[in-house]
Order: sequence, then C-alpha cells, then structure tokens
Amino acid sequence: MADTSIDDKSARHAARMARKKAHIDAAIAAADAERGLLLVITGNGKGKSTAAFGMVARALGHDMKVGVVQFIKNRTDTGEEAFLGQRAEWHVTGDGFTWDTQNREQDVATAARGWAIAARMLADPSYQLVVLDELTYLLSYGYLDSDVVLDALAHRPPMQHVVVTGRAASAQLIELADTVSEIADEKHAFRAGVKAQPGIDF
Repeated sequence: MADTSIDDKSARHAARMARKKAHIDAAIAAADAERGLLLVITGNGKGKSTAAFGMVARALGHDMKVGVVQFIKNRTDTGEEAFLGQRAEWHVTGDGFTWDTQNREQDVATAARGWAIAARMLADPSYQLVVLDELTYLLSYGYLDSDVVLDALAHRPPMQHVVVTGRAASAQLIELADTVSEIADEKHAFRAGVKAQPGIDF
C-alpha cells in the first residue's frame, strides 16, 4: 500500500518549486537591460579582494580586457598576481598599510599615483572590467578627492564593469553602486595566532 503522506509531501514540494520557478523565470525575463555595473564589496570580513579576483578570472574566461589596481597592498608575490596577472593588466601601487608608512604625505602621493592609473582605465572603453582593490580606504582617509573618484566612476564607458573593494564603503559610493555585498567578520584564524599563508591569504 502506497504511503499517501510521502505522495502528498512530494506533490506539495513539486507545486512549491513550480511556483518558485515561475516567479524566477518572470524576474529573469523582466531583467533585459545590459550595461556596465559598479559592484562594491565591503565589510570587515575576509574575502573582499578574493571575490573581486574571482570576477577577474571569470572575465578572463570570456576573453575580456581586465585591469587591476591595488591601492594599499605592496607585495608582488601574491598568487592572484602570479596567475591572473599573466592575462590582466595588473598594478600594485601601494606602500603597504598606513600603519606601516606612518606618513600621510607619502600615502597621499602614493594614492595619487595609483589613481592616475585607475583614471586612465576608467576613461578607456577597451577595459571591460576594472578592479579597484581597497579603494575605499583612500576615500575614507581623504587621500583622494571623493567627488573626483565618484565622478570618474559615474561617467566611465557605459559597458565597463568596475569592482571596488575595501572596508567602510562610503554612503555616496554605496548609493552609486549597482550591487553591494557586505562580508561579515564572524571568525578569523589570525586571531587564533595563525599567520597568513600562501594560497589562502596571498
């Protein structure tokens, strides 16, 4: 004798999934616009740059022209640069974290040099994806003029995608963005005394 409770559960599940599919299919059909997106990945958790570099890999898989500017980091031995930098234009422009330099004038000058590279990319429609890694810090610390940066982002080529990473993204940047993801910090191995390790942290 068949178990009608199992049959009923299966039927309810099928009906629920059919309704869900219809809803999703309608949303996909309605999303017919195509344009360059500004994505902001912010928050205190680990993985903001890692997520951006995942998009670099995806774009390169589609033979897109990609540019990367890293504003804070100064190390050039990272796995992402070693692998992705063979196909993307990659610039490591930082002097290290601000607590390393302890020199505001130097940090401002370094930020300006990095921004010159970024501004060139943002004005060039041949770049289909531009990653501005840790740009948020330069805005929150006042190393760059926020209005200049936001204007360049707003007036970039219409089909150019841009990813901005870093903690404490400003309200103005979030407002301008099309997609914003916040990565939370629930737990981190570093606080348990585990040092940064290749392949995981750099």
